[in-house]
Amino acid sequence: MAIQQISVFVENQKGKLLGTVKTLAEAGINIRAMSIADTKDFGILRLITSDNQKAMEVLKEDSVVNTTKVIAAKMEDEAGALYKVLQILSDAQINIEYIYAFAASEDFGAYVVLRVSDVNTAQEILNEHGVSTLNEDDILEF
Repeated sequence: MAIQQISVFVENQKGKLLGTVKTLAEAGINIRAMSIADTKDFGILRLITSDNQKAMEVLKEDSVVNTTKVIAAKMEDEAGALYKVLQILSDAQINIEYIYAFAASEDFGAYVVLRVSDVNTAQEILNEHGVSTLNEDDILEF
């Protein structure tokens, strides 16, 4: 099953990112993974959190926020691990819109977060090829 990612539009001004992260911290929400892409005027902060529902509620008060389904695919700590995942998706004609990575505890390992054109098919194909993916319950265990 895919996981939910939160996207927050943050003005590219001094202190705006700090304020967004402070809001999450004050609400007791742990950031599990994040990425930010910026332009001159704003950034898109992409987050996977310990409590996406609560994060959405507290962030909506001051920001434009939405959710997206993404896949978190487990990767081994070895040369070519990312290539393997990308090749499987390429062979299946699945387009990758963006990726970012995160590491969890030693027990959980390293993951690449993928926003793809067809989440359900991508996850099914990765699993068929022996690539583990996370679900929402797994995120809570980190």
